[in-house]
Amino acid sequence: MQVLDIDDPRWSAFVQAWPDASPFHHPRWAGLLAACYGYRPLALALTDRAGRVTAGLPVLDVGSRFGRRRWVSLPFTDSCPPLVGCDKAETLADALIDDLTARRIAVLELRAGLPPRAGLHTHVAAVEHRLPLTADTAEVARGFNKMHQRNLRRAQRSGVQVAYGSSRQDVDDFYRLHLLTRRRLGLPIQPRRFFDLLEQEVLAAGLGFVVTARVGDVPVAAAVFLTWNSMLVYKYGASDTRYWSLRPNHALFWSAIRRGCENGYRVLDWGRTDLADRGLREFKSGWGATESPLRYTVVADQPPGLKPSRLRPAMGVLIRHSSPWVCRAIGELLYRYAA
Repeated sequence: MQVLDIDDPRWSAFVQAWPDASPFHHPRWAGLLAACYGYRPLALALTDRAGRVTAGLPVLDVGSRFGRRRWVSLPFTDSCPPLVGCDKAETLADALIDDLTARRIAVLELRAGLPPRAGLHTHVAAVEHRLPLTADTAEVARGFNKMHQRNLRRAQRSGVQVAYGSSRQDVDDFYRLHLLTRRRLGLPIQPRRFFDLLEQEVLAAGLGFVVTARVGDVPVAAAVFLTWNSMLVYKYGASDTRYWSLRPNHALFWSAIRRGCENGYRVLDWGRTDLADRGLREFKSGWGATESPLRYTVVADQPPGLKPSRLRPAMGVLIRHSSPWVCRAIGELLYRYAA
């Protein structure tokens, strides 16, 4: 096992060539998180005798918690499985355990499952949804449930218009809606710097775009999608509740699906959904997406504590009943510590 710089040409070449690598494996995603939150980006890689990478995963050194050094692959990322073939999965798992022990890293958190081993603790953290895409948009649309089809017709009658972009203005429009959404949910918003870096380092490089639904000149819903290696990943969504009756989210997602089909993407990854959020799970499944368990693994001597934080409900009440600047301030101060 070798520790490589995230921009090491050997790692970049390996990721570029791996058929199932997602936008989250691209070095720019880890670099974005590192630049925003002050983490150290690296890659853990198995190499052959010629020094070529044969398996590995991106990792961020997020520092210490309670005196214990932690690496995460990757924080604020729904799913990031190691890039490894079935023939090397067990070898990689053993190498991770041995290497972390040698380096005195107390905990490695992976947004993926690994083969069972002593020292590996895997649990079902949530579910994920994936929708296969083909060049035949009509075929894909036939998989939508009747409610989504009705809502799409409602959005069309309501005059909802959808546009794509990756400019600062597109990101600003999304951010305003995102702040409203995070406040409504009682969640701190990511630092503004994160979205500035997202626009500069990811969207400007052609690795994603913003989809915005408008009623007249008013942005009423928006979403950020990441794109790479024929994958379309839904990462962030936001909307103004005052316009929900016009079904702008349905217009937005149908437009993104159609764009994915027309541009040769093979799958739409809808991202993580909490097990208890049945409404969102049904919404995603209603587009014809297949739901599957999302497993996370912790490499550590002891199983991790999975109890929810007692602070979160109180923070949610504070955010929902305060002005938007409270949502922003908490995110600016504390978001990096949620890794």
